[in-house]
Amino acid sequence: MASSSAPSGIADAHRHVPEHIHRRRWAILTVLMFSLLIVVLDNSILNVAMKTIATPAPTGLGATQSQLEWAINSYTLVFAGLLFTSGLLGDRLGRKKVLLFGLLVFGVGSVLAAVAGSPGQLIAFRAVMGLGGAFVMPATLAVLMNVFERDEQPKAIGIWAGAVGLAVAIGPIAGGLLLDHFWWGSVFLVNVPIVLVALIAMIVLVPDSKDPRPGKLDPVGVLLSVVGLVLLVYGIIKGGQLADFTDPQVLGTVLGGLFVLVVFVLYEKRTDHPSIDINLFRKPAFSAAVGAIALVFFALMGVTFFMVFYIQSVRGYTPLQAGLLILPLAGAQMIFAPRARLVVERFGSRAVCTVGMVLVAATLAGFLLLDTGTPIWVLEVLFFVQGTGMAHIMPPVTVSVMQSLPREKAGSGSALNNTFRQVGGTLGVAVLGSLLSTVYRDGIDGTLNAVPGLPEGARHAAGESIEATLGLARHLGPAGQALADEAHAAFIHAMHVTALGSAAVAALGAVVVAVFLPGRTGSAPRGTDRAERKQAGARS
Repeated sequence: MASSSAPSGIADAHRHVPEHIHRRRWAILTVLMFSLLIVVLDNSILNVAMKTIATPAPTGLGATQSQLEWAINSYTLVFAGLLFTSGLLGDRLGRKKVLLFGLLVFGVGSVLAAVAGSPGQLIAFRAVMGLGGAFVMPATLAVLMNVFERDEQPKAIGIWAGAVGLAVAIGPIAGGLLLDHFWWGSVFLVNVPIVLVALIAMIVLVPDSKDPRPGKLDPVGVLLSVVGLVLLVYGIIKGGQLADFTDPQVLGTVLGGLFVLVVFVLYEKRTDHPSIDINLFRKPAFSAAVGAIALVFFALMGVTFFMVFYIQSVRGYTPLQAGLLILPLAGAQMIFAPRARLVVERFGSRAVCTVGMVLVAATLAGFLLLDTGTPIWVLEVLFFVQGTGMAHIMPPVTVSVMQSLPREKAGSGSALNNTFRQVGGTLGVAVLGSLLSTVYRDGIDGTLNAVPGLPEGARHAAGESIEATLGLARHLGPAGQALADEAHAAFIHAMHVTALGSAAVAALGAVVVAVFLPGRTGSAPRGTDRAERKQAGARS
């Protein structure tokens, strides 16, 4: 009897998480998922609302395609630029404190975005929401790493990743219902009650944690990263808007952004308190994991941007119907992400993530099958397979990133994970959105030139996006039907070119993962909680 009870007692001695926290870990995870929900929910709702926001007042704001890109990227740029600092602040001041702060700021930004009176105001208030989100997303993952033992972390991260799928599912449907009954700003106002519930649950249930030996803040590094990213993405978006990437203004801004980012890397290597430890990237497994995160979100966010316009502008579905059509993508993530760890245990991270990336690349190439009359079930199958691929990429690479750092550095690790996710997504929207805009303009310009009596300024504006062209077609009345048909054809061609670009990026991600990510480990890694407990039991 004594020998059989010994391992349990020794296991308790080796437990890193206090017993009173360990008992309520699943309740804490539920609260963290609720907090994560609003950040992801907001972006998925915005995707459905983009067509409405592009509609002229009073229905929308009359936003151009470049303004829509900035409505997305103002959020993600601020988010990505401040993740380093938010992770360090969480490690220094306490993750619960920065999480509560982030939720409050996100709630305030949501109210302001809901009452925005112009595209410029919406872009500014989305940046405020990005500030709040920067303090929410990394803190949820950092808290998770500190309330679960190492051997349970893959399961918890899988469920955490599944929450992203839940938000992707809820967001478009909720957005569609709101847009069917209320004005476009309601898609932001819906965040407020969720924020209030999350704040109360957070205060009651979630414990605080911090790094006992925190590093110094790095304001110079943060400033360099934000400036570099803003210049780079602004230049790319401007190139798409002008349909000319050789314009001196575009080239100067893009090269300036790349130069600042190089200075950022050099500064981080020399400073004694870097926001990001550049030496981590000497580990092939770590570099492959964050690279996979960036590449898959680069491809995914760019596709999400044009798919909304395909479903609503070309196929004529309502926002609510568009939200329902995205359900297979979200449902696959919800089903498979929590179970991805079981497949990884059997086949290893390298094989699972490589197959996942290949599936994503194949579905992106599959969008070439879509035209104005393709049966909609084809899109549904592509979405489901794409979601399945995503569900077998994100949990394993997130586990790889988070478990490569000590528990007390969980805030910094989470910041790295989310930074590459957001930077990849931001560049995906910028690069692929600009590619879509450029190819579309090239395809529709000849038709617009043939419209009699159309001023140069109106012609240029009408060629910037399919919504702008369709707006002109509606203004022309019955004579505009031919223009609308040409707009649909030009958009389908631009979508196919963009889908090929996305598929190429995902294929590159598959190569990176296959070459650099570790294979099967065979057993629990040395030093994990489970290994320590087994060794302790053997010694007894």
